[in-house]
Amino acid sequence: MTRSAIALFSGGLDSMLAIRMMQVQGIQVRALHFVSPFFGSPLDPEAGKYNARRAADSLGVPLSVITLGNDYLEMLRQPRHGYGKAVNPCVDCHTWFFRVARELMAEHGASFAVSGEVLGQRPMSQRRDNLLVVERESGLEGLLLRPLSAQLLPPTIPEREGWVDRELLGAIQGRSRKEQMRLAKELGLPEYPTPAGGCLLTELSYAPKVRDIFTHTEQLQPRDFQLLRVGRHFRLGPRTKVVISRNEAENLLLEGVVRPGEATLRWLEGGSPVGLVTGELHEELLATAAKLLLRYTKAETGRECAVQVTVDGDERTFPVVNDCTEALVDKFRV
Repeated sequence: MTRSAIALFSGGLDSMLAIRMMQVQGIQVRALHFVSPFFGSPLDPEAGKYNARRAADSLGVPLSVITLGNDYLEMLRQPRHGYGKAVNPCVDCHTWFFRVARELMAEHGASFAVSGEVLGQRPMSQRRDNLLVVERESGLEGLLLRPLSAQLLPPTIPEREGWVDRELLGAIQGRSRKEQMRLAKELGLPEYPTPAGGCLLTELSYAPKVRDIFTHTEQLQPRDFQLLRVGRHFRLGPRTKVVISRNEAENLLLEGVVRPGEATLRWLEGGSPVGLVTGELHEELLATAAKLLLRYTKAETGRECAVQVTVDGDERTFPVVNDCTEALVDKFRV
């Protein structure tokens, strides 16, 4: 009987190796790739699919892509197992992913789940104790195989039942990639991606922006977090925020994602970033947003400047004195 498995698949080397190690043992594999506001290109979750799809094609495996939604975001707000050094609830995230994998196992008739996790590679999610927590709380106890480190972990049902040969599995641990690179050559993986940035939730500089959203947003939306990859962020009020672009590419991007009821700002008398104001648009808050915008132009300090405000296609211009201080920037900066 040919067995099949669902494999969590980032498209990186470890997940590619995990699948190939199953393929050489005759296991049919379906790859499962997750897209969230914390992976992929700014404001374009579809961009996260390309590399994973290319890698899946190179392995000859079908790929299921799951875009994580609002229920996942709410889990991030209050994770059961807490955060790492930033706002990374890695144990809860991995548990979430494997619960989805368990559902796909039933849908596709798969016998077990596979992951490219390496013991000790990540300080939170890939400790031995947390690997077992994820396995248990996802409902995959005994059915979650981590081929790269399997010989260092308790035997799983696929190993005990002889679906896979434990002797052909790995004993890799730690952060070095030397053994993975050797294994890639041995298993005929001539092309694989170099290590890239991982989950943004693990970045300390990103954490205050995420916490700001958790604090001031009642109903979380993916776009709230997608915008965090763009521009400079300032919290003007409990329900008002301004994002100020840093270059022309971000100007175009912000102008392209404006929603009804939101405002864009530009200085009319010279080169200007775009300011995107979301939430409540009180006059006083718009004036503050305009002052912050002028801080990032070449407008003369102390001069009265014309700032254009556009809301739902209606444009108006009002004078704003360019007197924004560094203290004001620091007061509102997220």
